[in-house]
Amino acid sequence: MTAKVSIDKGGRLVLPKSVRDRMRLSAGDTLILESEDERITLRPDRPRAPLRKKRGIWVFRGTPSGISITDFIDHERENRLREIAG
Repeated sequence: MTAKVSIDKGGRLVLPKSVRDRMRLSAGDTLILESEDERITLRPDRPRAPLRKKRGIWVFRGTPSGISITDFIDHERENRLREIAG
């Protein structure tokens, strides 16, 4: 998506509601700003999930614990659902 936004006197800009909704952003969320040459990139600063899909296989990226993989997946799924539900 491409959108035109303007910067106010305080250096603030407003992200369009459609972008905030799609990216699940709300007031108080933190964004990481990266700039290179004439480009500015904003991305949400969210905790990295300990499970990530790599070549179609779920891979654990964290410290091992005594919890079973099935229980861990259920726990992470519940956390994600709670986060989405607000």
